[in-house]
Amino acid sequence: MNKYFKFCMFNSFRISGSIATFLYISFIGIPLVALLYAAISDEEFLVSLSNPMVYKALYLSLYTSAISMFIIVIVGTPVGYILAHNTKGIFRVVDILIELPIVLPPVVAGIALLMAFGNNGILGQFLVGMGISLPFTTVAVIFAQIFVSAPFYVRAARIGFQSVPRTYEDIAQTLGSTPMETFWRISLPLTWQALLGGLALSWARALSEFGATIMFAGSIIGKTQTLPLATLRAMETDITFAIAISVLALLISVSILFFLGLMASRPSYGRSA
Repeated sequence: MNKYFKFCMFNSFRISGSIATFLYISFIGIPLVALLYAAISDEEFLVSLSNPMVYKALYLSLYTSAISMFIIVIVGTPVGYILAHNTKGIFRVVDILIELPIVLPPVVAGIALLMAFGNNGILGQFLVGMGISLPFTTVAVIFAQIFVSAPFYVRAARIGFQSVPRTYEDIAQTLGSTPMETFWRISLPLTWQALLGGLALSWARALSEFGATIMFAGSIIGKTQTLPLATLRAMETDITFAIAISVLALLISVSILFFLGLMASRPSYGRSA
C-alpha cells in the first residue's frame, strides 16, 4: 500500500510538473510567436528593416556593448577571484554592493549615475572643469551598460572560482608556482565555462539596457540611441518599425542564448568524460 501511494504521488508530481512547464512555456512562447507572426504578415517589415535608424542603433548597441564587455572582463575577473577566496568581513559587504545593481531599478541607476557623473554631480563637476562632459554621450551609454551588467559577470566569476577545489591551487603553489601562475594555469582553465556563461548573460543585459541609458545618456540617433531606445522611439510613430527592431533584438538574444548553450554543452577543461 505504501509503495502504491508513493507511485501515485510520483506520477501526480510528474503530471503537475508537466502541466506547469507547458503553461510557462506557453506564457513565454505565445508573445514571441505573435511578434514573429506580426513581422512576417506585415508587407512593410523588410522595408522597415532597411531604415538607417535601425542600423545606427544596431551598430551603437554592438559597439558600446563590446567595449563594456572588454572592460567588465578585465576588471570583473580578478574581482570575482578575490571575492571567491574572501567571503567574510568587508568582502561580504563588497559582494553585496557589487550585486546591488541587479535588483536596483534601472531608472534609479540612471539617476544615480547622473548625480555622480552629471555636469553638477559629485565627480562630474570636476570633470567639467577639465573639459569633460559625460551625460548624453556615447561614453555615458557605456557607463550605464557597465553599471547594470557587470554584476552578472562578477557573480558568475565568483561562483566559478569557488567551484575550483582549493587543493589544486595549494598543490600548485607547493610545487613552486606563484599565485599568478596558479591563477593562469589552474584556476582560469577550470573556470572558463562559468566565465563564458557570465559574459553571455552580462552582454545580453547590456544590449537590453534601457532605463539607466535613457536617464544618463538620452536617446540621440547615432550617438546614444541603442536598440531598446530606438524601439521606444519607433513605437511613437510606426508600429511596424517598432516590430522590425524588436525582431532584430530577439534574433540577437536567441544567438546569445544559443552560444551560451553551446559553450555549456562542452566538457570542462580537466574534467573526465
